Amino acid sequence: MSLSRSAIKELKTLDPPVRRLILDALEEVSTLDDPRVRGKALTGSWGGFWRYRVGNYRIICEINDSELRILAVKVAHRSKAYKN
Repeated sequence: MSLSRSAIKELKTLDPPVRRLILDALEEVSTLDDPRVRGKALTGSWGGFWRYRVGNYRIICEINDSELRILAVKVAHRSKAYKN
């Protein structure tokens, strides 16, 4: 599992307890054989990405099967998560 620069930047703006919840959720997803069982596929302009819910926050990820890699591209409050 890896984080994009923008996801790291967004994580740094969060309160430490919320940041810990999100990092724990990402760690849990990264240990799954198929990370798609926990997430939801996105559509529209976010097609090809997957969403994970952590309370009122959303983690938007790109899953690369050829490398078994999860790239978190965005971490944001649900009211802002899908805005470009």
